[in-house]
Amino acid sequence: MSDPIIPLVAVGLISIACQYFAYRIKLPAILPLLVVGILVGPVYGVINADALFGDLLFPIVSLSVAIILFEGSLTLRFGDLAGHGSMVRNLCTIGTLVTWLVTAPVAHYALGVSWQLAFLFGAIVTVTGPTVIVPMLRTVRPSSKVANILRWEGIVIDPIGALLAVLVFEYIISTQDALSHTLYAFGLTISVGLGIGAATGYLLGLALRNNWIPHYLQNTAVLTLMLGAFAGSNVIAHESGLLTVTVIGMWLANMKNVDVEDILEFKETLSVLLISGLFILLASRIDLHSVLSVGWGSILVLVAIMFVARPVGVILSSLRTGLNWREIALLSWIAPRGIVAAAVSALFSLKLEALDYEQAELLVPMVFLVIITTVVLQSLTSVTVAKKLKMRAPAPHGFLIFGGGLFSRLFAKELMQHDVQVRITDTNWNNMRLARMENIPTYFGNPMSEHAARTLDLSMFGKVLVMSPYRQLNPMVTYHFEHETGKGTVLGLNNNEQQQRPSHQVSESYVKKLGLFSEEATYGKLAGLVAKGSTIKTTRLSDSFTYEDYKAQYSERAIKLCALDTQNHVHMFTTSNNVKPKADWKIVSLVNPEKPMEKAIAKAEITAENGNGESKLPS
Repeated sequence: MSDPIIPLVAVGLISIACQYFAYRIKLPAILPLLVVGILVGPVYGVINADALFGDLLFPIVSLSVAIILFEGSLTLRFGDLAGHGSMVRNLCTIGTLVTWLVTAPVAHYALGVSWQLAFLFGAIVTVTGPTVIVPMLRTVRPSSKVANILRWEGIVIDPIGALLAVLVFEYIISTQDALSHTLYAFGLTISVGLGIGAATGYLLGLALRNNWIPHYLQNTAVLTLMLGAFAGSNVIAHESGLLTVTVIGMWLANMKNVDVEDILEFKETLSVLLISGLFILLASRIDLHSVLSVGWGSILVLVAIMFVARPVGVILSSLRTGLNWREIALLSWIAPRGIVAAAVSALFSLKLEALDYEQAELLVPMVFLVIITTVVLQSLTSVTVAKKLKMRAPAPHGFLIFGGGLFSRLFAKELMQHDVQVRITDTNWNNMRLARMENIPTYFGNPMSEHAARTLDLSMFGKVLVMSPYRQLNPMVTYHFEHETGKGTVLGLNNNEQQQRPSHQVSESYVKKLGLFSEEATYGKLAGLVAKGSTIKTTRLSDSFTYEDYKAQYSERAIKLCALDTQNHVHMFTTSNNVKPKADWKIVSLVNPEKPMEKAIAKAEITAENGNGESKLPS
């Protein structure tokens, strides 16, 4: 194409289309991105990344990798990691080392590549990707322990694997010199990466904490300064920039009184287009002849990675962690590779080709074969493997509550007393602070963000309750989670939307999703009742105190919230749900306080009706 604008726009349109397609079919976006990238590149020749960007291709890939690693490290909080025990740390150290040392010799002998290239390939394929694992976990629904281990391994191992690849690459380009020079290069890379990364992270943290940067400039300033530190590190020491940006992100994530939520949201908006476009460009550069030239030896490499390196690494990592053999087996099977492996391989392939390194063109096809095989095979089989191992969690019965007001916190505490899993999410820090003080699990931030998708384990939530005062956000949250958890799983309060002027009304399809608890149960009414002293109470039904007795007892004083059956499964009361509680069920209600006179009259009436002086009030 003569006009470069057309293929650039085409890349953007194709990437968004692939992301949307993956969203609709609930598969990792990497699959359609890879397929489409190969089709528009080597198959049909519609897009030529090298001709399109020329000498700028390498800097673009380099900066993209930097942003990807910065994003991953920015979500890593040491406090969260420690809660998952030593297994994550072992997988990211022992497991990484085992994968590297097993893969490299097999690649050398099976593919006939040099030892240096084999060890570089082994380092690159040690990483797993959270962007691939998270959608897979939603489908597989493993135990919470396994899910947490896999999720945090994907986040932590990205920068570790990239750093290992950097060190191997530095060794490759330094082998022509003395060993002392090589050791010096290693030490310089680590020193510069840690030093500049820590200094930049600390200064950025101070600037954010003390509001030295205007709020509207914070996102742009952090991104620009991070990329500046990345470039400066690379000038001082080759490829130390990747370590630098990783340290910056980790420093900001763990620095006290530094809010990085806005930065994360900005990054997420940028990364959707950036990562998607990058993947298409990288896939379009694959030389099909190079893929064919890899030969049958690639099968041996794949077998070694999936059936030798991963299981051995998991087994060694699991020593003294208390994991049973079923958990170890499932962890051994689920390890898909993602965007970081693809980006890093393309980055070093470009550099090695520029140095006229022999067989450098094989690096990208080898890595992409691993990515495609692991993602496709494990996506298709993980559910079956989890079922065979009896490691698939039962259908979720927990509740994700959007809105952290007083009523939501009281309701969450009541459900938790009945061993029902609950988590409250809100963008209001004060609400989340109060919830945490009451020991309620929380997620502070935008529940529709990419960060929430990685960190919120939706496999434990069967229902999402929208109980916030944010009329603009409520419909967006409703439709977002309905797609994630299925139709009929999201319930919202009736906010009398259709009683507003026509310009303020919402669609009829959205109105049908409202009606949580009852027609009159709006956010304002519930908040008002709680403020006036109403309390949430659980009443047990029995043969002597039936549901009809309950309705007669509480009459207009109670708003029925939910019923718990004998298995502690929650049945929410809604305007369209005809719940009929039975004996031994429990009803959770918001009950208005009785006035003393009304209470005395009611007790006298019940006593008179019984005749024998025994009250039918529940215990």
